[in-house]
Amino acid sequence: MQEPAITPDLIASHGLKPDEYDRILEIIGREPTFTELGIFSAMWNEHCSYKSSKKWLRTLPTDGPQVICGPGENAGIVDIGDGQAVVFKMESHNHPSYIEPYQGAATGVGGILRDVFTMGARPIAAMNSLSFGETSHPKTRQLVNGVVEGIGGYGNCFGVPTVGGEVRFHPAYNGNCLVNAFAAGLADADKIFYSAASGVGMPVVYLGAKTGRDGVGGATMASAEFDDTIEEKRPTVQVGDPFTEKRLMEATLELMATGAVISIQDMGAAGLTCSAVEMGDKGGLGVKLTLEDVPQREENMTAYEMMLSESQERMLMVLKPELEAEARAVFEKWDLDFAIVGETIAEDRFLILHNNQVKADLPLSKLSSSAPEYDRPWVPTPQADALAEVPQIDPIDGLRALIGSPNYAGKQWVYEQYDTMVMADTTRAPGLGSGLIRVHGTDKLLAFTSDVTPRYVRANPVEGGKQAVAEAYRNLTATGATPLATTDNLNFGNPEKPEIMGQFVGAIKGIGAACAALDMPIVSGNVSLYNETDGQGILPTPTIGAVGLIAHMDEVIGAEVRDGHVALLVGETAGHLGQSALLAELWGREDGDAPHVDLEAEQRNGDFIRANRDLIKACTDLSDGGLALAAFELAEAAGVGVHLDDASTQQLFGEDQARYLVACNFDQAEALMIAAGQAGVTLTTVGRFTGDSIRIGQAEAPLSELAALYRQSFAAALT
Repeated sequence: MQEPAITPDLIASHGLKPDEYDRILEIIGREPTFTELGIFSAMWNEHCSYKSSKKWLRTLPTDGPQVICGPGENAGIVDIGDGQAVVFKMESHNHPSYIEPYQGAATGVGGILRDVFTMGARPIAAMNSLSFGETSHPKTRQLVNGVVEGIGGYGNCFGVPTVGGEVRFHPAYNGNCLVNAFAAGLADADKIFYSAASGVGMPVVYLGAKTGRDGVGGATMASAEFDDTIEEKRPTVQVGDPFTEKRLMEATLELMATGAVISIQDMGAAGLTCSAVEMGDKGGLGVKLTLEDVPQREENMTAYEMMLSESQERMLMVLKPELEAEARAVFEKWDLDFAIVGETIAEDRFLILHNNQVKADLPLSKLSSSAPEYDRPWVPTPQADALAEVPQIDPIDGLRALIGSPNYAGKQWVYEQYDTMVMADTTRAPGLGSGLIRVHGTDKLLAFTSDVTPRYVRANPVEGGKQAVAEAYRNLTATGATPLATTDNLNFGNPEKPEIMGQFVGAIKGIGAACAALDMPIVSGNVSLYNETDGQGILPTPTIGAVGLIAHMDEVIGAEVRDGHVALLVGETAGHLGQSALLAELWGREDGDAPHVDLEAEQRNGDFIRANRDLIKACTDLSDGGLALAAFELAEAAGVGVHLDDASTQQLFGEDQARYLVACNFDQAEALMIAAGQAGVTLTTVGRFTGDSIRIGQAEAPLSELAALYRQSFAAALT
């Protein structure tokens, strides 16, 4: 087959700028082949190279005594004691999910699960963070239904519980939804597998499903804005098979136990290209591949197609040659392909052969660690305008506006499509705070949460970045967990626009400050840029996934709200309504500044909750919707009413940070008051849980009526 001529249009269609192409010419001293152009395009795009973000990612705190492996591998690894480790990461599948919602979301789940079991960990939990456009937008309903079905379809078949997540709606996502997938697994701390190749002349082995043409160019597509040619991009979306992935996981974990694995890498973005280059680069070696040996499910595939295919359920491994027979037997038993497709070489070369022809011969190190790195111009986000006057409202009317909105209504319609109990270790399913998973065979539990408030980040990226971490810290703390570490999924618009890059830089500064102050280092993550359609960017959405540890199940703070419990508010309330949920849902307003995040207060109040967990029957953090929404959610989940003291709109719906709502008996409330005084923590009685109504001051409505609104509004808007 005649390869196309390398023209400026072809270069541009591969996402390469003219100066980047000039750099390629300088590196190789000649015009690249078509396959080489594709390889450079895959390795130098934003999705794989982080060329616009590397400078700022290096400023994040990534170390700590609990950290076994920080960023740079397939997933981060954190020590949880007793020789065990939790392995976790979050990644985006935004562009594919907008083009083809079911498969885009499904393969996002598949990819993040592979990142975890590639490290030698068995997945135990999944979460997702989803952002969609207005519910009235003609595409939103299809996207929500397809994405939720795709996540459930893949995760349920694979057999991992989905224990948490978030769903939001805003016009800024009309042309570009966000699908962020999180997975965590358990491994023995002394049996972790890494991706750096070692040894010359070692066989490079292809594992898993066959290679097809699906997903060719997917990573490059994920690094570009959308326009009116979006439908033409459908072939760049991969197709997933969760049953094959389940077999691949079992085969991979069994293979690792044989001792045959030197290094192993998931074939994700940019497929065979990225996995081979990363393994060679991390090991300081070259790689030679013979493509006719690659298992193929379609006829007459070209070298270009095989190198850039993103077919799912595939791995690449460097193998100890003396254990080849044992390794092959494992994969044949699981009815999966096992093919030696190349070898490691001493020279710094990425040599691609196909039918005895050289299709690519490139210096391997220049493809990965020597990719372009930009210091993009950026401008700080201007200070937000002062908040215009907010009228006092009937608090029940305010509460109805929140719980009747798809943003704050119950998400049962979503998570009831997910298997939350598979593996039988889920002790708290989605619906109220962090998900909890028992560490099988022990008394320990892991807590998982995902958080960000994009309105805050747009108004004030630094405070918004801090708040995303702080809310994750509070969500973990509210279960009794000690926060361990975080992963991030940084979703932004076009970084070539200085105002967008300014949002990114500000958010990174805020995230870094909060992670350092709260001892929650970033151990893995993903950057998703160019989330724009026709020049309209999304809200800046730096999602924080966080993991916490509860040393013994007796230390879990339950959700046992009962009639007669006192409602106590931990933390100080100034009544901050800027960028609040109430403004957005009741009046369609998005003005004012984001709330200030006092990191010392966050740590002090969090330590207080954990230190006094024996006195607390139920706890939730206060975030969107403030005290009114938090009290309603606790009451509704328990099926008991709540009576809050009369208070102003600001006090009820303000979104001041570092706050928790606690339920306990009267005697325990007295003891908490004493402890709070000793710890220098503000603690006030705000009402009690009782009866069968929601009463705030003089305003009142039946719990049953509000609960029905809360439970029905999401499905009513989206189905």
